[in-house]
Amino acid sequence: MQDLIQVVGQELNQLVTPFLLNYVLYLFGGVAFTFIFSVIYMWFTPYNELALIRAGHGAATLSFAGALIGFALTLAACAIYHTSFVAFMGWALAAMIVQLIGYVVTSRLIPNLKQQMLDNNIAVGGFVGAVALALGILNAGCLS
Repeated sequence: MQDLIQVVGQELNQLVTPFLLNYVLYLFGGVAFTFIFSVIYMWFTPYNELALIRAGHGAATLSFAGALIGFALTLAACAIYHTSFVAFMGWALAAMIVQLIGYVVTSRLIPNLKQQMLDNNIAVGGFVGAVALALGILNAGCLS
């Protein structure tokens, strides 16, 4: 009986360990890519999202949250549909580019976007966030 328990334990270990390692790799990779994206996005925009959020600006919160969620949705879809971490990294880069292009296009649609955000225009912040979220959903869907 003890031999059977040992054999079952070894087989479970061989099955569980690769899944656990993949989980940890993708989780930490996703967190790292989200952090990198956040830094790049905040550098890319002409206003300091974190300072505005700390000051209680809802517009900056909505805008930045939409970008983060949109980006994370693409990473989640990539983790689901692709087995290679190299592909995951490539799609993370593509998702960053899509979000940055989306911001540029949105900033062209809204005159004085920087000032609107500094003035805490909730409607503008919500629109910027909604565009980023929509792009993330579309991007994630295209990976399936």
